[in-house]
Amino acid sequence: MIIKENQLDIDEINTEDVLAVEDNNMQYKDAIFFDLEHYVYKKPKCVGVFGCCYYDEVKDKLIVTQYMIENREEGKDILLMAENYFKVMQEKYNKKYIVTFSGNNDFSVINYLFNQNGVKYNILENFKHIDLQREYEKVIKRGVGLKALEKIFDIEREGELIAGSNLAKTFHKVMKDSEYFSRMPKEKVEKILQYNEQDVVNLFHIYVKWNKYINKLREQIELENSILESEKLSETEIDNNSEATI
Repeated sequence: MIIKENQLDIDEINTEDVLAVEDNNMQYKDAIFFDLEHYVYKKPKCVGVFGCCYYDEVKDKLIVTQYMIENREEGKDILLMAENYFKVMQEKYNKKYIVTFSGNNDFSVINYLFNQNGVKYNILENFKHIDLQREYEKVIKRGVGLKALEKIFDIEREGELIAGSNLAKTFHKVMKDSEYFSRMPKEKVEKILQYNEQDVVNLFHIYVKWNKYINKLREQIELENSILESEKLSETEIDNNSEATI
């Protein structure tokens, strides 16, 4: 099992920019930010990478934790480590919220695997879910993907993007061949971990800069709609004048 922990510096947080949920814009202090890389074929097979981070107010840093399996036998181990992580976050650090981007799929996968492996833990019974995709759609009334949302928030990723299908193929091979991981280039392992780390870290950055970019986007959309409405009115006036001339 690869266990990786990292502490990242963050920019100063302007509380006026932070997403307010239930009329509270300080919930980022009580939240964990969560993403999985997994393998599903007809039904969930494994969690390949577990990634989470939280804001440490004392250190003023993001604390990132990742677990990555190296073989089939670690399929249950990573679930037990995930369960322990959630319990520690709740009981020791008093975390109450879990932030994702379209996280229902990840919850379905991990809860299914918990059940299959006798792990009696349900994330959504212990944390209140804040889904940034859903929060975006409430305001903008349009769908959006995480990478597109990152662009809206001027977030530039380091390294290359990895398709979910490629990650699934990798963990399928890890589950099938006990020696596959040892043959994987170290650079590939690091790319996968970096990709997952940026997923969870970027959730935090989007959360605490929410109003700054969402308000700007809302104004842009309102302007576009206003222009379209003006164009429609102009077209109607031209049509009416044409009819009057005839």
